[in-house]
Amino acid sequence: MQARMKNPAQILPTAYPALLQLLDAAKRGGVPETVLDLVHQRASQINGCGLCVVGGAAHAKKNGETDERLHAVAAWRDAPFFTDAERAALALTEAATRLSDRSDAVPDHVWDEAADHFDEKQLAAIILMVGVTNLFNRLNVTTRQPAGQTW
Repeated sequence: MQARMKNPAQILPTAYPALLQLLDAAKRGGVPETVLDLVHQRASQINGCGLCVVGGAAHAKKNGETDERLHAVAAWRDAPFFTDAERAALALTEAATRLSDRSDAVPDHVWDEAADHFDEKQLAAIILMVGVTNLFNRLNVTTRQPAGQTW
């Protein structure tokens, strides 16, 4: 696959630093980076962003994530490898990524489960990570950025 164009965040000179600042803010919210890596991976899988799935897996592995868990993220509900907190973050990720799939996009039971495991600052970090990931996914998928490439 060949990209249609460079990533828009590369073309507009102030966009990429702004995106990195958002990503950095999410990482400073008190959520373990392993959880944020899972959030990024699941949203990217849902959105079909090969660049982010491949890059996210490589980043997660550098942070100590196992192949076993990375291979199971798409089937997290049925895999025994995830903590209750990670499952809550993944459920919130799916709901916040698939906003148009149901009339109540993020049902109370999904929110309440996440709120049982994460405080307000941590929830903000997870939501921000979902949002930033979805933005990156949309930029990459729209412009057909190939998996495995680096900027």
